[in-house]
Amino acid sequence: MTPTGPLLPAVDRAAFATALAARLREHGVPVGPTAARDFVLALAAVPPMTRTSLYWTARVTLVRDQPELARFDEVFDAVFGQSVLALDPNARRNGHDAGADGQDSGGADSIGGDPVGGSGLPWVTLPPAVDSAAHRADHALTVPERLPSDLAAEVDTPFGELGPEQAELLGRWLEARLREWPVRRTRRLAVRTGGHRVAVRETVAQARRTGWEPVRLVRAGPVDRPRRVVVLCDVSRSMQAQAVAYLYLMRALALATRAEVFAFATSLTRLTPVLAHRSAREAFDEASERVTDRFGGTRIAHCLGTLLASHHGGTLRGAVVLIASDGWDGDPPQRLATAMARLRRRAHTVVWLNPRAAAPGFAPRTTTMAAALPYIDLLLPADSFGALLRVPGEVARLGGRKGPVVTPSHRR
Repeated sequence: MTPTGPLLPAVDRAAFATALAARLREHGVPVGPTAARDFVLALAAVPPMTRTSLYWTARVTLVRDQPELARFDEVFDAVFGQSVLALDPNARRNGHDAGADGQDSGGADSIGGDPVGGSGLPWVTLPPAVDSAAHRADHALTVPERLPSDLAAEVDTPFGELGPEQAELLGRWLEARLREWPVRRTRRLAVRTGGHRVAVRETVAQARRTGWEPVRLVRAGPVDRPRRVVVLCDVSRSMQAQAVAYLYLMRALALATRAEVFAFATSLTRLTPVLAHRSAREAFDEASERVTDRFGGTRIAHCLGTLLASHHGGTLRGAVVLIASDGWDGDPPQRLATAMARLRRRAHTVVWLNPRAAAPGFAPRTTTMAAALPYIDLLLPADSFGALLRVPGEVARLGGRKGPVVTPSHRR
């Protein structure tokens, strides 16, 4: 911790600037990394002695356009108290009263006494800057990176033992955390440090500044993109306890990786445009209306054949295909084996998520799982939100391996 001045004693400048920049971004002021760095350097060069100097230091370095001034003043005032000063012409346009001496009415600029007026400063973590009902409603739906202790213990609890409120909060937590997915290397090149090829056009452009002598070679490397994901979730009666959790999984992947998601029981239903809705509750309500055969029988082979024969079958090429099902099927095993063989030829990786695989001593002894197993790259348990969150890491760890990889004793 390096002190930044009497106004901010023993404050980490980088953490202070990052927290204030994040708060401004939440309220519509686009503060980028460069502006935050300039703010840190300004605090080091001229440590703020009064709230006025802190206000102008932050405003000059963090605000780029005039329309952003009002929002900046609103956030600064909410965080620091009476901070919109009479010195600011933007404050006069907004109707704030000014004292005769050019200071704010609360005497915020006096060095003696409480320099922050009891309003508190944004340290590493900040309170809400705008205390409005709408803002509180938005933050009530925000899922933290670290769950409360009473819910953290429920991450690895089986779906059937969770209450509706716990499942909803953990589902939103899954959506917030499931942002990374295995990538694939494309043929497209982009300028990057440590690239293995010389970017000729960029190198020539740089040479214009040095008399057309290529003093510095600009390197380029291949671009990595998230691998396409296709998710098929069983919503039959035997999967009723897992249906809501798997809807959260499909929605998280649809939002994070633009995955194609399907639900199946006796027929196949595409839910990609439905689950991409901004409101999770409305998305699930519409999905329940569309899946008319939910909580009924199961025809996995028929549904896979329908997908392979449809115009959406092209999305399977080079994709990571997730099949979430307990393996109970009304179709003959030979038919499922044929469909899985066709699917395996198109997909890059086939992962089967089985909620029963977490049980001690599990073995894929059913005829359905025995027929599908030769065409599966990874068989994972999926009986809790924690298990679902570990799926991308397991797929990335699989790498280029092919063939059946069964992991019945997955850590829980």
